[in-house]
This record gives sequence, C-alpha cells and structure tokens, in this order.
Amino acid sequence: MASNEKPSGHARIETNNFLMIVLITLVVAVGGLVEIVPLFFQKSTTQPIEGLKPYTALQLAGRDIYVKEGCYNCHSQMIRPFQAETLRYGPYSVAGEFVYDRPFQWGSKRTGPDLHRVGGRYSDEWHRVHLNNPRDVVPESNMPAYPWLAEKQVNAQVMPKRMEVLRMLGAPYTDEEIANSVEEVQGKTEVEALIAYLQVLGTARSAATVAQSQ
Repeated sequence: MASNEKPSGHARIETNNFLMIVLITLVVAVGGLVEIVPLFFQKSTTQPIEGLKPYTALQLAGRDIYVKEGCYNCHSQMIRPFQAETLRYGPYSVAGEFVYDRPFQWGSKRTGPDLHRVGGRYSDEWHRVHLNNPRDVVPESNMPAYPWLAEKQVNAQVMPKRMEVLRMLGAPYTDEEIANSVEEVQGKTEVEALIAYLQVLGTARSAATVAQSQ
C-alpha cells in the first residue's frame, strides 16, 4: 500500500518539473514586482535633478551614434557610490540624471574608463583627435579609431520624429525645438554630434554639486 501512495506537499513539487518551473517563475515575478514597482513612485527615480535638460537635437544625434558604434560595450556610464569610484570619476550616478535617456547607458563592463562625468573634462579638439586615432592622445589606448565619423553627415531628417517620440515618453521638448531640429543638425558630421553628446555627459550633476559646496 505504501508504494502506491501519491506524493504530496513538498515531495510533489520536487518530483514535478513543470510545477516546479511554474512556482519558481511565480516567486521570481512577485519578488521582482515588489522591488521594482515602488521605484516608479519615488521622486528620486522619476524626477530630473536640478539643472537637467533633455538633449538638444545635435546631442541626441550624437547619442544615437554612440549607441550605433557600440561605445557602450567598453564604456559604462554609471559611477558607483564607492570612494575609489568617486575619487577617480566624480560624484556617483543617481537615477534623476537619466530620466530623459531612452534607454539609459548604465553598465558594469569597463574596457575603457567610465564616461559619465567626461563632459567638459577635455576640449572638443581633444575628442576629435581621440576619435580619429586614440593613440595620438593616449599612447597606451587599445580603443579602435573612428575616422569615418568625420566624413559622414548626420541624418537630419529623422530628428523631428525622434524628438516627438521622446516627448511622448516624457522629455519636455517644445514645438519650436522640434521644428528647429533639422536646421540645428543639418550639415553636421557624426563626429561633431558625438562630441556634443560627450561634452554634456554628467554636467548637470557636477554643476549642482559645485553649487552646493559654495
């Protein structure tokens, strides 16, 4: 008789692969929702920090090039709240700096340095030389060169639609900014756009930190 008894309770779960998968999925889903959902209602994660503005048309075009060329594969944009991080890169990253980023460029892999606070650290010319041939300014760099960025022009015609979509997602672009986006980007090379993007990274938080310390 004992051999014919059906497993019950914990034993039944352990011996039924399908049931185990369903229950694990359910537990992970509920646990994830409990951790993630409250973040949608916290001002620290949904409200922009003081001084933060959405990307201009040229900066937005540069961000698209940054993603297209795979820069995020080697450079993170997330400074962690550790002393070694903040001493090297500056104030640690907070969610309010990225409310207009779709998607944000956080990451943990660093073949190259973090770029979150790179804005204003070097001149436009330095970035131009660096992107054309990194070894000209950083001899030990293993970063590939991107000489074609100085030859290709930005596709200006797509910018109004790009900005309209971002406005639907919460970026406070005005009708005038959207209407002028083609003219702002027209004739600009991809290297000019990428430099414009790099030069704004982290500047809002850095400026706010300086203002608070004075």
